[in-house]
Amino acid sequence: MSTTDKLIELSERRSAHNYHPLPVVISQADGAWVTDVDGRRYLDCLAGYSSLNFGHGNEKILAAARAQLDRLTLTSRAFYHDQFADFCAGLADLTGKDMVLPMNTGAEAVETAIKVARKWGYQVKGVAPDQANIIVMEDNFHGRTTTIVSFSTDPVAHDHFGPYTPGFRIVKYGTAEAIRDAIDENTVAVLLEPIQGEAGVLIPPDGYLTQVRELCTENNVLFIADEIQSGLGRTGKTFAVEHEGVVPDMYIMGKALGGGVIPVSAVAANSDVLGVIKPGTHGSTFGGNPLACAVGRAVVDILGTGEFQERAARLGEVLHAGLLGLVGQGVVTVRTRGLWAGVDIDPSIATGREVCEALLKRGVLAKDTHGSTIRLAPPIVVAEEDLAFAVAQLADALKELSAR
Repeated sequence: MSTTDKLIELSERRSAHNYHPLPVVISQADGAWVTDVDGRRYLDCLAGYSSLNFGHGNEKILAAARAQLDRLTLTSRAFYHDQFADFCAGLADLTGKDMVLPMNTGAEAVETAIKVARKWGYQVKGVAPDQANIIVMEDNFHGRTTTIVSFSTDPVAHDHFGPYTPGFRIVKYGTAEAIRDAIDENTVAVLLEPIQGEAGVLIPPDGYLTQVRELCTENNVLFIADEIQSGLGRTGKTFAVEHEGVVPDMYIMGKALGGGVIPVSAVAANSDVLGVIKPGTHGSTFGGNPLACAVGRAVVDILGTGEFQERAARLGEVLHAGLLGLVGQGVVTVRTRGLWAGVDIDPSIATGREVCEALLKRGVLAKDTHGSTIRLAPPIVVAEEDLAFAVAQLADALKELSAR
């Protein structure tokens, strides 16, 4: 039995099966490439669901982490530490908001946004106690906590985890009229992903985000943008809402904010919103810890140059052109925004999983979703020739699968 087979067998036997990984065991990584325990290299076209926007082993991020590891890793928020102020100030400036609330995981940040929106609704908007509702979208993915899966429309994420948390109204994504119809005097927020990643990199119609912004303003409702996957350079902008020039009331950030080193998340809003949080009303032992803040500061500095946003936009055009050339050759539809692509495969040829398995054999790592769709999100440090390699391998995989 090979080392790979041994490690996979042990993993399957001794860990809960909450994932269905591809049969590869990664041991090293650099830039956009990873190496498995048997020495084979693969182009990483998932990038940790956008957690690795700046590449594996980004030296600026690692240097910040190493330096902080030697000094201080955790104090808890019972005390101030010397990385906290600059991280919060830098991230607030990046978002254009007054203040931020650091947490750890994306799901934690979403839960934070929900709590803030409800408290704002009661204390500022004047909603009657326990009557607040938040409008959310069909096919959303905001995490897997019990509150969040309560408003998931994915049966795998939702079913058999009840009783479910009330207070959410689910409407069709991409249709502003559906939001208009759902808003009432007790609505405190509209929560959405500017691009729905888990659903298959679904990009809403032009003007949709602008209409949502207008509806929220007209009805004194908070517009909350979940930019956990779409933000921090992935789409060619710092945030995906910028493609329509929209400014939400609250940003939710995660994944790439930790630079692929440590979980870091945050919400950002102005003081008239985040100011409702008072001591004791919300917390996290590890949220905003010194190591996380040091890494987060490096990420904010990297994004401040605009280099990665420009690179994602430019290379995204290359990826889009390459994938478009496969339409009619096993590919039905392609959706891209920056270096983020959803590729719908002809279901008569293969499932998304089968395509990803075929790509694995050809040295490319990708992830399927919802049947016959695959997602491509390489680190933004990826080279143009790497993208050509990925497209060529996808073409070859589809050719082989079509001939079955």
